[in-house]
Amino acid sequence: MARNNWHIERDEDRLTLARRLPSRFDFAVEAQFPAVNRLRLAQQIRQDLWRRLRALRGYSPVIEVMRDGTGLRVRAGGQVDAKFSRSLAEARAHDVLTNAANHKRWVRYASQGLTT
Repeated sequence: MARNNWHIERDEDRLTLARRLPSRFDFAVEAQFPAVNRLRLAQQIRQDLWRRLRALRGYSPVIEVMRDGTGLRVRAGGQVDAKFSRSLAEARAHDVLTNAANHKRWVRYASQGLTT
């Protein structure tokens, strides 16, 4: 299903937000989150990740949110259709995903709609 040109795939335990299908992770980082609205969390992470990596030529974000016990596991990264430094992209994505202020803001926003 596409929403504003973003593809949202979901099943019982997994939600994937991607610009292109099939989604592909050329690089990715992971982090744990409490149980919140998966789509709202994915959208917020995607926005901040894009802001940080938009200069990466050929970059298209992919965010995967999976139920993991009582919380969520997020895999964030994406597809890059050009030559790039995987370690640099992962370091920048890691900085975004593990930033305490981002984490707090995302959880606060995603807690507003706990239905998905």
